[in-house]
Amino acid sequence: MDQLSAMRAFVRVVETGNFTRAARSLDMSKTTVTNMVQNLEGHLKAKLLNRTTRQVAVTTEGALYYERAAQFLADLDELDGSISSSQAQPSGRLRVEMAGAFADLIVIPSLCDFYCRYPQITLDIGVGDRLVDYIAENVDCALRAGTPTDQSLIARKVGEIGMKTYASPGFIEMFGMPEHPSDLETRFFSVGYLNAQAGKVLPMEFRREGEAIEITPRYAVSVNDSRSYVAAALSGMGVVQAPQFMVREAVAKGDLIEVMTDWEREPLPLYIVYPRTRHLGNKVRVFVDWLVKLLKETSAGDAAPVRPAMAARKKKAGAGTEPAPVAIAAE
Repeated sequence: MDQLSAMRAFVRVVETGNFTRAARSLDMSKTTVTNMVQNLEGHLKAKLLNRTTRQVAVTTEGALYYERAAQFLADLDELDGSISSSQAQPSGRLRVEMAGAFADLIVIPSLCDFYCRYPQITLDIGVGDRLVDYIAENVDCALRAGTPTDQSLIARKVGEIGMKTYASPGFIEMFGMPEHPSDLETRFFSVGYLNAQAGKVLPMEFRREGEAIEITPRYAVSVNDSRSYVAAALSGMGVVQAPQFMVREAVAKGDLIEVMTDWEREPLPLYIVYPRTRHLGNKVRVFVDWLVKLLKETSAGDAAPVRPAMAARKKKAGAGTEPAPVAIAAE
């Protein structure tokens, strides 16, 4: 028996909740994973899992073994990564999740720079604000706005997003200009931003000279995607608190107007998160470091995305030269 492989199979079954998802994530057949776990139980002379036709439950012995095995595998992967990283370029497939606005406006426009630095890494980028099952879906890490609340994840702060309050000229013409945050609870509609995990619309926050106010917005429509949120504001559906980098063009064109300018909103923190059971491998590490540098260069809350590396290459190659295409595609 390959005890190390059997241990990995058992850990993945526990983390995904069943043999089918574990087999899929390990790129093995369900029969192979089942046999590996059974052989491990035989080797240990202990029952690790209780199986029924509908679910898999961890036994007391299995829970104890899982805790030690998961930590052992994480330490082993970290050790392997630390040695291999000093010998060769980071490589492999990297699965990353992020909201569409970050992907479209910040990350993807600069990906040629990442590809030129790390040509042996292939990226799978999942776009959206949905809840993610990191283990079952084999997600290595995610870029998330707001302070993470999931205790099963490790979070590293990588930046902040400048936020301001906006409305469309049509909305202001029809309903007037809000003057105080409390107006958004009584006289004016906002666009609600629906937190899918909590199942409720997020509050809007304001501060002025030491005074802080949190209001529950009055809304006619709520959405759970940042681009749809801004689109609803552009259509005149209500007031929004939006990231500055997302609305810069609309503000410049006059399609959105900043309102209640004497009230501010705390910047929204940006985090890279990943499961506690998955070590921060070298390919993840270089992506995170690149992303931190990118956010500093672009000042995500205050400036439009820039591509300094690509601009330099174009200058050398001459006008009209197109960059090589990048295959956008974690282990």
